Amino acid sequence: MLTTILHGTPTDTPPLVIAHGLYGSGRNWGVIARRLADERQVIAVDMRNHGHSPWAETHDYPAMAADLAEVIEAHGGRADLLGHSMGGKAAMMLALTHGHLLRRLVVADIAPVTYTHSQMPFIAAMRGVDLSRVERRSDAEEMLAAQGVEKALQSFFTQSLDLPGKRWRLNLDGLAANMPAIMSFPDISAHWDGPTLFLTGSISDYVRAEHRPLIRDLFPAARFAKIPGAGHWLHADKPREFEAAVRVFLNA
Repeated sequence: MLTTILHGTPTDTPPLVIAHGLYGSGRNWGVIARRLADERQVIAVDMRNHGHSPWAETHDYPAMAADLAEVIEAHGGRADLLGHSMGGKAAMMLALTHGHLLRRLVVADIAPVTYTHSQMPFIAAMRGVDLSRVERRSDAEEMLAAQGVEKALQSFFTQSLDLPGKRWRLNLDGLAANMPAIMSFPDISAHWDGPTLFLTGSISDYVRAEHRPLIRDLFPAARFAKIPGAGHWLHADKPREFEAAVRVFLNA
């Protein structure tokens, strides 16, 4: 099963499961998870091939949805689910294939579509870090900077660095091999009628107006909200506003 980080204790309210995006980990969500855990238990997961979770050859959305289903079944069998980017696609797939496990769904800045931009340069940059010369995180950040990786992403990527082990806690080879599946979304004839919030950053273009008809076909009860001044990493750009929007929706 996926590695989980538990925040708070179980209550009468279903727990909130948080599924991070590509190259992330459950640790990235610590601040928001701890704050939301004042009302319910929050379970942040490391997705497969990330963090401390097992590595696998398969990294597609049916498999990731099954992983999340296993976590929910191990924690009472019903949950609210928040997924960002890749985690948002996995969360949507879970709703469409294991909908009985969910009460409410928050999809953060992603649509159920295929994207054409490439994430492969970041894998190349991480592969380009000479781990034998890395003694501290700043060493890896300097090597990433030399390859043109922006400062915010340097810090984000190096959170997945195992310094004592001199290795990445990311299955870079597995993610590279599965990148077409990660960037796409399965063609599925299903829908989930439960309450769903598509929460986006106002300066992100990941969820566009032309995506809304498909979103409404799959999620008829979908609502849409934007966080002003936030980009794709909306939870990092505007954490308090993000937390407030999620809290209001989950408690509605």
